[in-house]
Formats: sequence, structure tokens, C-alpha cells
Amino acid sequence: MESYVTRGSNPAGDRLFIPALDDRRTRARRRRAHRGSVVLIVLWAIAIAAVVVASTQLIAFRTATMGRETLARVQARWAARAGIEETIAVLEYHVENPVADDALAVVRDMEAVADGSLVSGTWTIRHTEDGVEVPGPQDESAKANINRVQRAQFLEIPNMTFDVADSIIDWRDADNEVSGMGAERDFYVNRNMPYQPRNANFRSLPELELVAGAWPEYVRGEDANLNGRLDPNENDGQLSPPDDNADGLLEAGWSGRLTAYTTVNMTGSSGKPKLYLKQTSSERLTAAFGVDESQAQALLTYFQQPNATLEALLVSDLSSLNQPSRGGSSGSRGRSGRSSSGAGGQPNQATVLPLSDDQLRLIFSEGTLDDPLKPGAGKVNLNTAPREVLQDVLNIDPYVVDYILNYRAAHNEGFSSIIDLKQSSKISSQTLAALARDLDTTSQVFSITSRGRAQATGLEVEMTVIVDRSTLPARILEYREQ
Repeated sequence: MESYVTRGSNPAGDRLFIPALDDRRTRARRRRAHRGSVVLIVLWAIAIAAVVVASTQLIAFRTATMGRETLARVQARWAARAGIEETIAVLEYHVENPVADDALAVVRDMEAVADGSLVSGTWTIRHTEDGVEVPGPQDESAKANINRVQRAQFLEIPNMTFDVADSIIDWRDADNEVSGMGAERDFYVNRNMPYQPRNANFRSLPELELVAGAWPEYVRGEDANLNGRLDPNENDGQLSPPDDNADGLLEAGWSGRLTAYTTVNMTGSSGKPKLYLKQTSSERLTAAFGVDESQAQALLTYFQQPNATLEALLVSDLSSLNQPSRGGSSGSRGRSGRSSSGAGGQPNQATVLPLSDDQLRLIFSEGTLDDPLKPGAGKVNLNTAPREVLQDVLNIDPYVVDYILNYRAAHNEGFSSIIDLKQSSKISSQTLAALARDLDTTSQVFSITSRGRAQATGLEVEMTVIVDRSTLPARILEYREQ
């Protein structure tokens, strides 16, 4: 008779193999589960390692990229700086070695270094004339100084209105009295403006945007960053600020016609400081200008008058200029133009010879009535000023403007003196005197916009520096980098 042993029973003496088989299967399942866990952990470890490696590579790549960009920026920056230093060197050279009969020699030499290169980069220096970029820096004296422009001249500028012109004058005058339709302190205070009129000269052109009604779109035009160059965003229509007509030409608004940086030139064409005519002697006048003693005495007497101007020498002889200072004494008639002798037989004012053109040329180039310690706002350089400044701001007769521009085109050296305008038979002495109030033939302040480019990557850095060469070493009035 067969007997069966049920699972789980274990009668004494019996050896059952079924539990052992179950244990082996269990251990096998556990081993498989363990192996699966190990594989999973290994896969996770590999995945994490891969992520770490990828992240490390990405960080290294980005760090390397940033390093290359930083290096390229440094290279581009120093290339731009090299162009500026090269230009400043040219300016200082011409201060020490002036070319009296070639007013544009310094301009040509600056154009010659407008493009250059280093081992690691290149530079280009450009400015805009008639909307087109040309080599070299911008002559600030090619513009009219906002601290010198008169109300009638302001109104000749496009988009200028009566109220804005008056507000500009109110901003720079010393009082708080409203001029015409202008705006003074109360206007800005009542509108909670965080500033008030300076009641002194403008120090920079962007300051003009603080004046009531002088909106940036008028001041800057298409030249949003005031660098004097046509940037891509300034030639793309309505795609990005500022609004422009995308015609490939830069319309710089008022900034293309006005400046605040120029001062009266206190250095003569000889390279020496000009003679301050209110504090001098007849001996120095004779030595400097080649006048005789009677002319020197007449000039000395005239220059002591508070209202004396150099322009008056172009329309009046020395005898008539000194007439007002003599008062209405009984002897004044003889001194006004009739032949008579003074006490002791000395020649009176009637015998003073008129100044020759050569003498006038020296007086205008080597003398000044401006206080050297307090020079006024600078005049416009007729050798570099465009038509829009000569005609639209200074309101010079179109015929005279045409003569100036044609003369410049035919003479590479330009005008060496305002007296050179006398060569035109249609420019009268009165017209010449009016021109001499606003025009000169030399410049001291230049705006240098240098764009450096890294040789390897093409990355660009641009610098704009405004330099005054009236002293040595030249002074940097403003610095901007972008």
C-alpha cells in the first residue's frame, strides 16, 4: 500500500527534497533580482556620469567660448584704442609743428591714420559728411557752438520752433527772466522736473535734451548713440529704434549742426599762444604784426576800448576807430580825417596808414581780444563746415557759401585766414566783417570714433573720444565705449 506525504509534513526518517527545491528557486529568483538591481544601478551610474561629463564639457565649452570672446573683446578694444592714440599723436604733432599756409594738413594726416592694424586686430575711424561716412575724426568746429548761436540762427535749423529757441537761450543765460516764448526755472519746477536751467553755458550736446521741447528725436535724429556713424539699427526703417528712412544716409538732426565743446582758438598759426591785445604794448604789436609805431599806438588805443572787436578793423581805418575814445573835444575834428599836427609836431591819427592785408592776416591769426583765462565759445571753421551749417545755421548768403565750398574744392590747403575771403570781389568789407564774427580757419576739438575689430573672430568694440588739442598733452573731454 502506497503512502503519500503531503507538502509540509516531515515524518521522522523521511527525506523530502521538495523544500530544498523551493529554496533553490527562491535563491535563484533573489540572485536574478539582485543582478537586475546591480544592472539598474550601473545604468544609473553610467547615465549620471554621462550627464556629469556632458555638463563638464558644456561648461568647459562655454568657458572656452567666453574666454575667446573676452580675448577677442580685449583685442578689439585695444585696436580701437590704438586708432585713437594714433590720431591724438597726429594732433599733438601739428600743435608743435604747425603748417601756417596749409590749414588742412592736420586733417589729411588724420585721414592717413584712419585705418590701421595690429597683430591681433584692425581699426577704422569715420565721421559723417552730408550723410556719408568719410575717413577721419569729426571736426567739432565744423558745427556751430550752441553757446554762441543767436536766436535768429537757431530758427534756421530744421524742426526748431520759436518756443524751443527761446528756451535754449533761457537755459544758458544767467538770469531767470523768461525770453519770449521760452521756459525758465518756474516751468521746470511746476512740472516736478528733477533739474532746473543751468543759467550758464551748455557743457555737452546731450544736455540740450533737458530743455523744454528739445526732444531726442530732434537732437539726435537718426544718430541714436551720437557716434557720428551710420549703425545697422539706424538704417533699418521701423524695425528697431530709432525711426529712420533706411536710405543709407545718416541724418544726425541738430547734433549734425550744433556742438558744445569748441572754444575760441588761443593758439596762433605759428603754434605760439596768441597775443592778448588788451594787455600788450606798442613794441610787441610792432614785432608781432609788422605795423609801424603810429599804427601800433592807434591799435593799442583802440584795443583798450571795452567794445573793441577785430572785425571792426575790416571796415574802418584806425583813425575813425579811435575817434569815439577821444570824446568831443575841440581837437577831435582834426583827428577825424583832416591833416593837422598834434602837440610837439607829432603825427595825429589822420596820418596813420591803413592796415595792409598781410598785417590784418597776422592780427587775426596771432592776436585775440578774448581773455586767455576765460575763452569764449568757439567759432565755425570755414575749412570744414558743411553747407547745412554755413547756410542753414549761420544764415550766410548762398553765393558766399558757394564761393567757400568751391574754393575748398580747388585748394587742398584751404583758407589760411579769414582775410583770404577778400579775394572774392563780391564779398564786401561789411560782409567780411560779419563773417569774421562767426568764422575761423583752425580747429582745436575733434570727436574721434574708432571701431576696433578682432582679427580672429570679427568681434567689434567702438570708442568715441572728444579731444581738445589746445594744450599739450591733449585733453580728453569725453569718453564713451560701446
